[in-house]
Amino acid sequence: MAKVGTVLTAHSDQEMCQSSQQLIEFIGRKWISVILIAGHQGARRFSEYRRFASGISDRVLSQRLRELEQHGLLRREVVPTMPVQITYTPTQRGLDLVRALQPLIDWGLTETPKAARASRS
Repeated sequence: MAKVGTVLTAHSDQEMCQSSQQLIEFIGRKWISVILIAGHQGARRFSEYRRFASGISDRVLSQRLRELEQHGLLRREVVPTMPVQITYTPTQRGLDLVRALQPLIDWGLTETPKAARASRS
């Protein structure tokens, strides 16, 4: 817990608010977190990401993969086979982000059922 206090005191409230707002807006964009989480175990092809993001259009998936690549969170690799295969692999930065999201994911897994039960009451 001391590490959090150190980080918090090393930056101004304004810096932390702006940084957290930008991060939340980015990972909160539709499908971004799904794609990041789906890729955390290694390279995946376009069709594999589509399976994890059920309901996403090919256009939006292509756009999100490109955004994640531009932010240095995924690496695109063209595999010279017939036909050509393209894989997307999380970078270390992308894996670090997924690890940072893990407590939120864990919280959501435990709290979502509680919220659903409460809304039915």
